[in-house]
Amino acid sequence: MEPIPVVAVFDVGKTNKKLLLFDEDYQIVFERAARFAELEDEDGYPCENLHSLERSVFDALKEVAALDQFALKAINFAAYGASLVYIDEAGKSLTPLYNYLKPYPAALEQEFYDTYGGKQNFSLQTASPALGSLNSGLQLYRIKKQQPEQFAAIKHALHLPQYLSFLVSGRRFSDMTSIGCHTALWDFARGDYHAWVYKEGLDVKLAPVCPCDNITENDGIKTGIGLHDSSAALIPYLQSFTEPFVLLSTGTWSISLNPFNQAALTAQELENDCLNYIQYNGTPVKASRLFLGQLYDDGLKQLASRFDGDPYTYRNILFDPQIAQQLAENSNEANDSDLLAYYRLMHNLVAQQKKSTDLILNHAPVTQLFVDGGFSRNEVFMHLLAAAYPQLKVYAASVPQSTALGAALAIHSHWNRKTLPDAMVSLRSYSA
Repeated sequence: MEPIPVVAVFDVGKTNKKLLLFDEDYQIVFERAARFAELEDEDGYPCENLHSLERSVFDALKEVAALDQFALKAINFAAYGASLVYIDEAGKSLTPLYNYLKPYPAALEQEFYDTYGGKQNFSLQTASPALGSLNSGLQLYRIKKQQPEQFAAIKHALHLPQYLSFLVSGRRFSDMTSIGCHTALWDFARGDYHAWVYKEGLDVKLAPVCPCDNITENDGIKTGIGLHDSSAALIPYLQSFTEPFVLLSTGTWSISLNPFNQAALTAQELENDCLNYIQYNGTPVKASRLFLGQLYDDGLKQLASRFDGDPYTYRNILFDPQIAQQLAENSNEANDSDLLAYYRLMHNLVAQQKKSTDLILNHAPVTQLFVDGGFSRNEVFMHLLAAAYPQLKVYAASVPQSTALGAALAIHSHWNRKTLPDAMVSLRSYSA
């Protein structure tokens, strides 16, 4: 039997590191997952075990090469953002892979914003809320100011997806999905690095920018340059639907993504935790964030404590339209049962979610709202959300391994002989 042509995708999250093989119909035909214990940087702060990650990439590719049933045609990468690997001329990493949650020195941050026009004005120009180390450009600025010898030795600072690509291809690139996601590097109005990047001499430390579908080829295998994971997860939806939509990606954080809102970020949106980032085709995506999963978990704990129950028993409650109607008719009614209290919790969470999503609904004729992640499986949440948006078609969406699938789709034309499949996203419609 002829070996199956496949694309390999490394999907690197903060916790789980996965390798997936997709066939030409984008069905998963092989999967491996690994987790690594964190190390500590020179300040004792937890950081990624970069060397274990490097070894796992090469070990996984050796394993795939030994599988006679597959013919490896291409490789791509998706990884979490706000993380830079600093390499020297020879390609050797110079520092730990610093954690984007590491506290940023307050005095250095203040100095930076004082120098470059103030926090709000700068954040508007770069569509990057002031997030400390989560602004990866400020990580490089910190290296320059606090570790000048290391900074001088840096040939290139590569975001993590592009570093993983470099390990395989030997080529050094920057990509817009990584640059354009709250890095404080990009001036969205000018379509170029912000002036501060040039003034501080950081531009020479950044590799050339290439399109997301750029590939290099070695021994007949094509290697992509990698993508930021949030941008990769949006690709299956953009490939599947032409009618304007908002994607609500839910979990600990719920992220509302509107790829059809091209308006500049406003001060009000910025103050309400909105940001812009750049999708794989180079156009902006407006996004808003809500700590939905944590609010839900906290609410369940309070319910369990009040009614002497188990928080997990509430997670699979089915939707009852009569209870929802009862709550709608008398929202101030006392919570005399845990079931009614649960519905009130969900009603409040949906109200907060609507406030967050409304921020990015402006300036675009959106007709559909797709919900993926954990809350897409919560019937009460989905029905109440549909009631909150009667003007939209609301769907629970499911895409197996959407981040890895998006990275595979980004280089489709370079390896896949077939046309894109029609049904990459499964939908379930909800109404009030």
